Amino acid sequence: MTRSTFRISAALAGAALALSACGVTGSDSGTPADGGGRTGSAEAQPLTDKRIMVPNSAGGGYDQTARTAAQVMEETGISSGLEVFNLEGAGGTVGLARLVSEEGNADLAMLMGLGVVGASYTNDSEATLTETTPLAKLIEEPGAIMVPADSEFETIDDLVEAWKKDPGGLSVGGGSNPGGPDHLLPMQLAQAVGIDATEVNFVSYDGGGDLLPAILGSKLDFATSGAGEFKDQIETGEIRVLAVSSEEPVEGIDAPTLTESDIDLVFTNWRGIVAPPGIEDADRDAWIAALEQMHSTPEWEEALETNGWTDAFVTGDDYAEFLTEQDERVANVLTELGLG
Repeated sequence: MTRSTFRISAALAGAALALSACGVTGSDSGTPADGGGRTGSAEAQPLTDKRIMVPNSAGGGYDQTARTAAQVMEETGISSGLEVFNLEGAGGTVGLARLVSEEGNADLAMLMGLGVVGASYTNDSEATLTETTPLAKLIEEPGAIMVPADSEFETIDDLVEAWKKDPGGLSVGGGSNPGGPDHLLPMQLAQAVGIDATEVNFVSYDGGGDLLPAILGSKLDFATSGAGEFKDQIETGEIRVLAVSSEEPVEGIDAPTLTESDIDLVFTNWRGIVAPPGIEDADRDAWIAALEQMHSTPEWEEALETNGWTDAFVTGDDYAEFLTEQDERVANVLTELGLG
């Protein structure tokens, strides 16, 4: 078999594939944020009484990132009264619609990533990320190919061999809608090992919190997601990682990279934070200043190491340009896939 090399950094530089997948919805677990926002010097005082919305279930990657950032900001005095809440639904687009509807509200922000970009198209969302106010890109994270502890697959080679024999017979789950990272990784993996991606049986979950019981309950043959979301279960042996999609091995995870396993694929996801449209420049700058302060703390540096995250901090206009680029690339690829 001849393999092509795929190098993507959550930028969706993939070949056109036609496939289908299901999405799930959730309910609002938060209450509307108050309007208004703090003005004045961005560094004169801590952010007070702000809220960060997580647009999928508790326990997933967005939730973990948001709560880690909030904890660091609270412990270091960068913020006071910072609340994190979950608003599940449609791959993050329910939360996105909520954020866009809160125009001018500088007390609210949303943690998001590549999954929301893809879901905004596959769910035909009227609200788009280009309407939001970009604040900061925070991290990048490699994907992991995982199985439950009782899986018959001991290595990535075992999995690939069985998958190639019966592509549609093995189910793979991910915590994102079509177009999101957990969906793109198995599609790219299938292509890299010579499997027709149109035959892949992909099952979509609304975040890592929903994906976890499916893995532990052996409802899936394997799963693809960020390893950091399941580090506790990996450490206890409840979940076994067969391979990671990074350039280099991930510290603390006893698994090879895909390239070390002769599979030419490198894939990384990203996460960041945005605010509603129409907030005052001073309020945007206050959010960015607080996130910059958080980024410079030893506590955040420790969180990056603990969770296996790669520092990818970008703010303001540079982050806005990145989001625009991602939005355009997702739209182009999903159109090719017939899912846009």
